[in-house]
Amino acid sequence: MASVAVIGAGAVGSYYGARLAQAGHDVRFLLRRDYDAVAARGLRIESHHGDFALDSPTIARDPAAIGPVDWVLCGLKTTSLDAAPALIRPCLGPGTRVLAIMNGLGIEEALSDALGTERVFGGLGFTCINRGEPGVVHHYEYGQVTIAHLRDDPAELDRALDLWGNAIVEVSAAPSLLRARWEKLCWNVPFNGLTVAAGGVTTEAIVTDPALRAEARALMEEVVAAGNAALTAAASPERIDGEAVIARMFALTDVMGPYRPSTLIDYLEGRAIEVDAIFAEPARRALTLGVPTPRLDLLTALLGRLDPARA
Repeated sequence: MASVAVIGAGAVGSYYGARLAQAGHDVRFLLRRDYDAVAARGLRIESHHGDFALDSPTIARDPAAIGPVDWVLCGLKTTSLDAAPALIRPCLGPGTRVLAIMNGLGIEEALSDALGTERVFGGLGFTCINRGEPGVVHHYEYGQVTIAHLRDDPAELDRALDLWGNAIVEVSAAPSLLRARWEKLCWNVPFNGLTVAAGGVTTEAIVTDPALRAEARALMEEVVAAGNAALTAAASPERIDGEAVIARMFALTDVMGPYRPSTLIDYLEGRAIEVDAIFAEPARRALTLGVPTPRLDLLTALLGRLDPARA
């Protein structure tokens, strides 16, 4: 069994960390807001796969109290990416690997540069998870994670898959981190973005309104074009099958019901939203590659003005 530090124990970090603890790993959660509640009542997961609880999880307020581990699971929002290295460093040992289950582009490169290690992985979760009351996580649907290595090393990918071997999580490996990141943006850009820009609506409103659904598709097409240009520029043989990915994104979202993505929740609760990593960085890369993305550019500008952190 492995030792795992969860840095960023919000809805995503807490859920996946709890699944690893349930599988028998030594999981240690860095908590702030929920520390007192979890210390008193444990961590409870209410899941469509079946509810469970960690009655006495290992928790800390300071990463120094966690110490070096085999794996760091980073579930921070990218609005806290600059703070991530200082939180992760006390948990690093000579062989520690870092798995960032975060949205956007450039995350693994930023962590690798700051931490001085290439043992960094991207985790692309496709799941409907929200925080409930302190110490409670609601897992509504899906839950799978695709894992890719910063340098696309197959042996390192095997190590990552081994970590999840006994966990109740559907995990797959992606041979190309760059492709996996752009494919995930095919969901994040339209659904995280339009739910905010359309006035604070759920994903159900996007897929059931013909005009909004068409806008979501057009945004996906821009993301696919930019992603394939990025893969070409990186001399990667990988390509995104646009029609297949778009069909899959709509098929998954059509049955979600009135789901509120994380960006929408942050916006409604007055917190900073992840404009830079999910929207602005893809737009910047598209511009550099000479790929026109007028819809993404407009959406990025709108979200920048709506971002509560701007106030």
